[in-house]
Parts: sequence; C-alpha cells; structure tokens
Amino acid sequence: MTFRALVTDQIAGGGVASRVDALGESQLPAGDVLVSVDWAGLNYKDALCISGLGALVKTYPHVAGIDFAGRVVESSDARYHPGQAVVLTGWRVGELSWGGYAQRARVKADWLVPLPKRFSTRTAMMLGTAGLAAMLAVNRLQAEGLKAGDGEVLVTGAGGGVGSIAVLLLARLGYQVAAVTGRPERDEQLTRLGAHRIIARDELLKPSGKVLDKEVWAGAIDSVGGPLLGEVLKKIRHGGTVAAVGAAGGANWDASIIPFILRGISLSGIDTVMQPYEARVAAWDRLTTLFVPTAFEQVLTEAGLEDLPKLAKTMLAGGIAGRVIINPRDPPT
Repeated sequence: MTFRALVTDQIAGGGVASRVDALGESQLPAGDVLVSVDWAGLNYKDALCISGLGALVKTYPHVAGIDFAGRVVESSDARYHPGQAVVLTGWRVGELSWGGYAQRARVKADWLVPLPKRFSTRTAMMLGTAGLAAMLAVNRLQAEGLKAGDGEVLVTGAGGGVGSIAVLLLARLGYQVAAVTGRPERDEQLTRLGAHRIIARDELLKPSGKVLDKEVWAGAIDSVGGPLLGEVLKKIRHGGTVAAVGAAGGANWDASIIPFILRGISLSGIDTVMQPYEARVAAWDRLTTLFVPTAFEQVLTEAGLEDLPKLAKTMLAGGIAGRVIINPRDPPT
C-alpha cells in the first residue's frame, strides 16, 4: 500500500524543499515495529530539519517528525502487538532516521513506549517531547528537594510547548508559578493554566551587571537558555535548582561560578533524547495523573502535513505559541 508523507529533499543550488508525496512501505527504513501514525508533534528540532538547518539531517530524502503516537500494524518484537497504542519521543528519530510526518513509520521496538490506557494518541501528542521534557524537569526539581510552599518557581519560555505544560504541571502540584513570556497576548492563557504571576521576558533579560542579584525564586524550569538563563541563575535562592530544558535563546551566556559556590544552587540538564525506557514509562504514567487535556486545548493548534513547511518558518521566527499537533491522515478538502 502507499501512504502520505512529508518528504524533505535537497534541491539544486543548495537548501532543501519539502512536499507531500505518496510512499510505499518498502521505502521505510528497517525496524522491528510498523506503526500507523495518528498524530505527530511540531518541535523546534522538526522546524530545523524541515528547513535544512542545524546539520541534524545527514541523508536525504528525509521524513522528519521527532515524536508521534499511533497504533502498531505489525511487530517482530514480542513486546508489541497489532492494534496496541504506542508513543515515540527521542532517539534522534526524525533526525538520523525517518520520523512521524507520515501515515506509516517503521522503528526499533526499543524506541517505543506503550501508551498509558488513560491517554488517547491525540492526548499523547498534545504532550509529546515537550510534555516529557516538562515532566522530567518537574521530577528533577522535586528530586532535589523543592517543595510546594518553598517559594515561587520560575518557568521561562512559558508561551511555548515545554513552558506552558510545565506551568500546568507545577500548578497542579501546588507550586506558585511565575511564568516568563515575550508574548503579552498569552498572559491570560498562562493564568488559566495556573501561573501565579506573569513576567515580561524583556524585564528579566535586562543585565544587572552583577554576579549575584536578590534571591527571588526557589527553583526554575528554563526552556530558553542563552542570556536569559544567565540572569535567572543570579536570582535563584540558596540551595535552589534550575532544570535546563532548551536552548531556543542560544547556547551561551556570561557565566559566573559565584551563584553555585555562594548559594549552593544546582543547574541540572534535562535530556529527552536518550532517556532510559524505565524513566520514560514512569514519566508518561505520572503525566496521566497530572495533565488535564481540556485545560490545554486553549494553547493547542491542529495542522496537516501540507502546513508544516510554513509552520516551520513561523516557529524558527518565534511565532508559535503552545503546542502544534499534526494529523498526517487527512488531506485538505
């Protein structure tokens, strides 16, 4: 049979272009499990892959999509059976191997996680890599001893996928959340998700010129990186932890060791790509107890394969808020 896929390929003169094409199952890469994809997500890495940026894709033609959810069609691995709902995030799927921007995907069984029965495949992609990252970040803060009542927890990039989910999860756990965003039009939505107060990104980005500022936040989840992270670290309370999730604002900042040795703060990196199977399962299981799909619909956008090239450009320009999920099944009418 043939199926629809967004195929990205190199073009004459340099660069890449993407188009929706019909492929056959024989064209899919090798793998243990064939999945019928119900939903995929749009992430910053996807936007880079579709645009031919970041040197993430090594061979062309390519099918991007770093996360997806669907049902098993066939499996040579005893852990999975036809009809079973599964979710995939990470393992450089959609970068080094073909991903979820297609009606079919063939992957290694070790890359999949059984979808918790309380989640539909659509709900799984409302979360996707962003939701997994947010849950792992919350888990890290709690493992470091941060408790509700210890003080405000900062979430940067709160208008994006990771940030908005982190706001919701922390609020559900009883934390007071200060949400940082450069999109004032999202203030009301973030408040409805549970933010205690909203901080303008430009306000936090103003460099103080000091190595230490007044202690403000008990902890933070940072999905931005760059100079913003540098300013955040100066304002974390003694013994606090910052969970670093993303680098949309850059990979570098003017750093000082002083906040770490005088206040004993910690900077913890959150990896979603190579996260062990057991940690993924635990995170997805915990998400079923905390995530409220109806509350998140307000920051959700649905799109199709044909929309992806334009959406990728918008995302790279900082114009995407919340989470975008992709329906590969239905062509435009």
